[in-house]
Amino acid sequence: MKTKKKYKKHVLKALKELSKTEYDLLETMTNLMLLKELKENNIEFKEGDTFSFEDSIFDYSEDKNVRKLAKLRKKIMKTMQSLVDNSDFADKEIEFLA
Repeated sequence: MKTKKKYKKHVLKALKELSKTEYDLLETMTNLMLLKELKENNIEFKEGDTFSFEDSIFDYSEDKNVRKLAKLRKKIMKTMQSLVDNSDFADKEIEFLA
């Protein structure tokens, strides 16, 4: 029984690390697009403006680095979902993924 708890704890730790990495990738991809593509197309934001988009925006980026990061992020998200699906977590244990 103790081994099962330790195993579950390690899977949760991995999920937390993957979640942080996924967020960091999203932030990096957004910054890269803001620094390059939006600037090249003379798209400017003023203080208080908001910018919303769907994930697919990264798949069609002119920057191949952004596209590669987007592909990696999708793999991470798929792996995270698989870990959750193959484990018996209570909703409270994985609420950080919401």
